[in-house]
Amino acid sequence: MGAGPGKPVVPEAGPASGGAPAPDAAPQAPDTAAAPPETALGTEDPGAPEAEAQNAEAQSVEAQDADPGPEDAPEPLGPAANVAVALVVTAFGAAGCLASWSLGVGTPAEPEAGTWPLVVCAAITVLGCVLLGTARRTADTEAFSAASWKILAGVGTMAGFIALIGTIGFEIPSALLAFVWLRFLGGESWRLSAVASVLIVAAFYAVFVGLLSVPIPHLF
Repeated sequence: MGAGPGKPVVPEAGPASGGAPAPDAAPQAPDTAAAPPETALGTEDPGAPEAEAQNAEAQSVEAQDADPGPEDAPEPLGPAANVAVALVVTAFGAAGCLASWSLGVGTPAEPEAGTWPLVVCAAITVLGCVLLGTARRTADTEAFSAASWKILAGVGTMAGFIALIGTIGFEIPSALLAFVWLRFLGGESWRLSAVASVLIVAAFYAVFVGLLSVPIPHLF
């Protein structure tokens, strides 16, 4: 049925009729929970490279302190010092050869007390002659230090051992020589030096006097 003339027509609300539009939905906040943090993406600690650089620098300084360069090394000795050292070695070997000969040399089949000392001293003499021949061409000889005095002390005690072995036998000189070398030149303890010196003499006596019957001057 159509609308009667007495009833007003109420217009519907909408954009066409001039009504206020419905408000839009509120904007959504960005979803930050879905994005992983930067630390979870494997990003490195910004202080790590700096710490590694400091460690590398510290290690380099320690290596330089432990291993001095060529500029910090002692100056090598000259040719004159090389000649002097070679002459001392040669003279020591020659003196040992004479002392060994006085003890009796014997033969290879029947060695006597001076056989093996003569062989060792002859080798020392030959090496001294080689050093003398290369004295002017040698440029890496180090200067004398505290270690050099230990070597001289070892040579001196060996000379005393050679001088006493023909008079009082080898037992006491050998024990004293081993004790001095272990305690004062090697820095071992008093107990170890004393025990080791006795064991060395006992082993030397058992092998050369007991088993091989080498006529070495001895007390027992």
